[in-house]
Amino acid sequence: MRLEGRVALVTGGGSGIGRAIAHRFAEEGARIIVNDLHKAAAEATAKDIGSRARAIAADVADSTQVRAMVEEVDRAFGRLDILVNNAGIGEAGGEPDISAKAEARLGEMMAGKIETHWDVTQSLSDATWARMLAVHLNGTFYCTREALKLMSRANRGAIVNISSVAGLAGIPFAPHYGAAKAGILGFTRSVAREVSSRGIRVNAICPGWIDTPMTRELPPMMRAMAERQTPLGRFGQPEEIANAALFLASDEASFVTGQWLSPNGGVLTI
Repeated sequence: MRLEGRVALVTGGGSGIGRAIAHRFAEEGARIIVNDLHKAAAEATAKDIGSRARAIAADVADSTQVRAMVEEVDRAFGRLDILVNNAGIGEAGGEPDISAKAEARLGEMMAGKIETHWDVTQSLSDATWARMLAVHLNGTFYCTREALKLMSRANRGAIVNISSVAGLAGIPFAPHYGAAKAGILGFTRSVAREVSSRGIRVNAICPGWIDTPMTRELPPMMRAMAERQTPLGRFGQPEEIANAALFLASDEASFVTGQWLSPNGGVLTI
């Protein structure tokens, strides 16, 4: 029961990695606030967890909704010990032929050459770019800003931001996703230095390819390419990321701040 008596807010907790983290934290004794853009998804996760969880629907890209959400947490629990900034979206840039390009590139890679270009950045719209950064980067900022107001009262807290290997190495068919996730890493390191004197730790996780509803929407050839690029030869499971989040949120990581962990199956080693 490593999180006994603590209150944890998990954004994007309606499915995938967020759902796994919410369940894992509850198993370790935490009371869980499950956030999701979709109310039904948040409520489904909270119902599965049971009496230790409650659902709050909010768009993390909207600072007004985030402020209202954290104020509700304060009224209900009077504290917030853990924040997991997990909410996110996945888009491949809006290229209509990206599946065909993935198939062509995979064949070229197997033949030892690459000739097919993704051509995503030159066709990326303002709206697509802005929405990606709004959800991932702005959302992480908005939630962190409000959470710190509660954590600072107790001079204690742990924040876990979900970044990605895309933020470390880049991702050729989704430059807006890579930029947003890299921004989260810079934000993590900066805030960790800022709030350390208050006993608040801030860290990040940079998952590789994980089997979630988001990645299941990828074209089959892109999934095959991802598996081929992962030395362990498979997609990771959300529960494997939840275990990393549990470590960073618990006292076992009491001397860890401003760092990142990357459970990625060997796709990136630094």
